[in-house]
Amino acid sequence: MSRSPLMICFGDSLTAGFQSPTRENPTGRETPYGQFLQLYLDDAVEIRVSGVCGELTGEMVARFGRDVLDHKPKYVTILGGTNDLGWQASPQDIIHNLITMYEQVLGMGSLPIPVTVPSIRVEGAAESREGQAWVAEHLARRSQLNRLIREYADLKRLAYVDLFAATAELESGQLAVNYSNDGIHLTTAGYRLFAERVALVLQPLLEQGRR
Repeated sequence: MSRSPLMICFGDSLTAGFQSPTRENPTGRETPYGQFLQLYLDDAVEIRVSGVCGELTGEMVARFGRDVLDHKPKYVTILGGTNDLGWQASPQDIIHNLITMYEQVLGMGSLPIPVTVPSIRVEGAAESREGQAWVAEHLARRSQLNRLIREYADLKRLAYVDLFAATAELESGQLAVNYSNDGIHLTTAGYRLFAERVALVLQPLLEQGRR
């Protein structure tokens, strides 16, 4: 009986499944989307989670060989950039690091699955002109980075997960309140949705691999 293909979920706190404490989750227990993905896909694939809270994409590149390439996964979801954007890094510098990792996965004959960076939520921002301007600037840089991620995926004909579109409010563009309680990280519902969107992308790839 052949082994299930290995998939590594790689990224920062949004991959680690960090949650700010809530009434339903008072300890802030981590709920990585990878654990939900494993439940959805059962033994069709082996899921490993490699997420480090607070990590920048440059730091992700530095550990990518040890934590990903050395294990020779068939598929790698890659989500990074939230922390870089918080430190005012340019979308061009971030995509450079992301492409470095995408290309390394392709170079070993495996498939990267790029993930767009989700939005943010700032309560009360609409009440002042300064707040509106701050949010607009942050959303603009996220939009630029995500456009670069989608363009790369389209160029390489890669399936990708648009986590921004899946979790943002249509009207405001901010992270929907039911998917985040701190404006940055996801809730359990958000991580479950993340897993569902990855499963939708991964299932056809797994079927192709079995042919």
